[in-house]
Amino acid sequence: MGLISLLWGVVALLWMILALIPLLGWGNWFLIPFAAVGAVIGALGILFTHPTKRGRAWTGLLLNAVVVVVGIVRLSIGGGIV
Repeated sequence: MGLISLLWGVVALLWMILALIPLLGWGNWFLIPFAAVGAVIGALGILFTHPTKRGRAWTGLLLNAVVVVVGIVRLSIGGGIV
């Protein structure tokens, strides 16, 4: 589950970079729920993985959380539309 969350976070990060381009900010409306699902997968990976093998799950969780925060900040700066 940690690897899935990590890959999900990488896709969300690439999508976030694309959504930072002016006039493509509407992509954040889809990006935030997408990254939130990745964060949930990472949290489940942390919950069900042996303590010595939680690195990928933690990385995926943090990566998805950063993407969600940046997406919310981008939407608030742009007024939620642009």
